Amino acid sequence: MEKSFLDSSLVWLVLYFFLNLGLTLYNKVIMAMFQFPFPWALTAIHTLCGTIGSYIFWKAGIFKPAQLGERENMVMLMFSVLYTINIAISNVSLNLVTVPFHQVVRAMTPVFTVMLNVMFLKKVYSNKVYLSLCPVIFGVGFATFGDYNYTMLGFVLTVLGTVLAALKTVVTNRVQVGRLKLHPLDLLLRMSPLAFIQTMLYSYATGEMELVREYAATNLTMTSFTALLLNGVIAFFLNVVSFTANKKTSALTMTVAGKKYR
Repeated sequence: MEKSFLDSSLVWLVLYFFLNLGLTLYNKVIMAMFQFPFPWALTAIHTLCGTIGSYIFWKAGIFKPAQLGERENMVMLMFSVLYTINIAISNVSLNLVTVPFHQVVRAMTPVFTVMLNVMFLKKVYSNKVYLSLCPVIFGVGFATFGDYNYTMLGFVLTVLGTVLAALKTVVTNRVQVGRLKLHPLDLLLRMSPLAFIQTMLYSYATGEMELVREYAATNLTMTSFTALLLNGVIAFFLNVVSFTANKKTSALTMTVAGKKYR
């Protein structure tokens, strides 16, 4: 009974729906309420929790890492770069635009996913699929109509983040159902440490790391520390659920599901 329950694609999509919603709102709270406007540091927390969490699951015997060659490891490295930049740009744009505007632009993710699948994977979709995307996009627009404030940089980064989110979803699906067929936690275990190192380098290069040190010395409290830790834990479980749901469904299904709560 338990196995069939966890094998259900619907269960994983519902979990993805709520965790995606929760983390998006929580990121905004972290940046505003706790005055933590450090997107690279926030991404580092996410990737660090992903590293620790997947390592614990590995040692607990939940999954066994696959044996990969040099070419496959290079694919993992490139994927980790995409993963890092996608999260960071999303966090940066959230700090430059309002939530309604962010969600309206991100509602275009399914469209970009279809375009990428058609152009690079030569997939063919029926007219019904194209028509079915219209209510999703327009529904988000109607639901969030109102506070559309943004800067030009915020607009560019939000659109770029949307394209990267679509690309990441497509690549994630190919890595898990293509030739590699990696377990979702195996993928997270390989990707998270690389993404964490990249994030720390980006933070140092942009000068953000010094600001984070000042924040830690002057503003970090037990409450804010706990809030940041919980944010990382939610991000870890979102990644696990996201990868699992992606493997059980498709890239397009994932991007549509991610817009439903908006």
